[in-house]
Amino acid sequence: MAEADPRGQLERARCPGPGWEDILAADDIQPPAFMAKDSYEYLGSEPIDAARYYDPEFFRAECDRMWPNVWQFATREEDMPEPGDYVTYDNAGRSYLIVRQEDGSVRAFHNVCLHRGRKLKTDCGSAEKFVCPFHAFTWNTDGTLNSIPCRWDFGHLSDDAMKLPEASVAQWGGYIFVREADEGPVIEEFLAPLPEFFAQWRHEDCTTVAWVGKVVDANWKITMEAFMESYHAYATHPQLMPFTGDANAAYHVLGEHVNVNYTPFGTISPHVARHELPQQWIVDEFVKYNGRSADNYDPENDQFNIAVPDGLTARQALGQAMRASSERAFGGDYSQVSESELLDALVYNVFPNFAPWGGFMPNIVYRWRPWPDQDRCLMEVRVLARVPQGQPRPAGISMHMLSDDEKWADAPELGVLGGVVDQDMENMMLTHEGLKASKNQRVELGDYQEVRIRHFHQVLDRYLNR
Repeated sequence: MAEADPRGQLERARCPGPGWEDILAADDIQPPAFMAKDSYEYLGSEPIDAARYYDPEFFRAECDRMWPNVWQFATREEDMPEPGDYVTYDNAGRSYLIVRQEDGSVRAFHNVCLHRGRKLKTDCGSAEKFVCPFHAFTWNTDGTLNSIPCRWDFGHLSDDAMKLPEASVAQWGGYIFVREADEGPVIEEFLAPLPEFFAQWRHEDCTTVAWVGKVVDANWKITMEAFMESYHAYATHPQLMPFTGDANAAYHVLGEHVNVNYTPFGTISPHVARHELPQQWIVDEFVKYNGRSADNYDPENDQFNIAVPDGLTARQALGQAMRASSERAFGGDYSQVSESELLDALVYNVFPNFAPWGGFMPNIVYRWRPWPDQDRCLMEVRVLARVPQGQPRPAGISMHMLSDDEKWADAPELGVLGGVVDQDMENMMLTHEGLKASKNQRVELGDYQEVRIRHFHQVLDRYLNR
């Protein structure tokens, strides 16, 4: 439980100057009311124990008491559109085989041969049957036993006993989730309020256009937390400051498992001197360095050169340009879509490791998994784009797995976003090393800008202490 506010002022600790709500109020078109509602909650100021990030026993507790009991984003609908399509999903010592059934439903089986324990699959694809490469024990795609070579030697095994064990499956917004535990909140309860908030953004109408992964030499929580606040941008991403309101950002605790960071774009950072800086300069820097926008501009129509008309702000000009380019690219009417939903970083986090961006721009989706233990993790960056009106959703694409020697910038499909993520990498690895060497073993968090990290750890404690 959160402690009482010791100074009586922590709930209003904010950067001087215009805040998130002020920036939205000055826009031409207002976003949904929930985006402007201040849902910050003071959750205390106590330090976090550094050992939570590197202690093998703490990691084992996560594997035993947290991971089996939470909904985990495992795959997208477009990754397995047809009957017989399957995806393997590994995390925290478990392996799942997620399979599209003949009736279009999805089921998840534990991806382990019931003979000698070999994993049945280590890839993704399509199959009529699942044949263990070790001894050819075979299962149907609905998990029932198909055949056993030399069945005469296994008279003690019944077909019913040899069905592949199942895990729970849920679907929402084009995402497919898996949970080992049979009992617990349904997916809509677990995600609340995301189903309400994302109703108009309709991720189910999107498809994956980029998907890149890389193993990081840092704990999965350290890596994830680097993307849970804009506070680091001033020091780590200086090229973003001309168009990013990093200290103007909003931090909201929305539900038991959900929080969000709203960071405005198209406005100068409070860290940058504002005297005589033209609005055109803000727009030009945004077009060069914003990681999600470039593909929405059509260079043949000169959309890379957006002129700011007299009397308009950079946000207004960018909003107008992006409404027009979105209509060209995807069809539909964007005339009443707010600047914020087209420009800003609306970064939601669903406990424990799923972070979809909201809005109408190409949506970034992050996922982090231990790989395989407390000292390394697999970080994945997907980019979703809307399927143009009247066109079928194309099948998904495979993950581009970067080698240890490759950088995120070596993935051309990420554009300038890859270089931004590379700037974060050294922070993560040196934080992992530093926490092990820390003298006081304390992680100190800001009350406002890092409240999402504190919220995460408080939710984690609830699972570990059950």
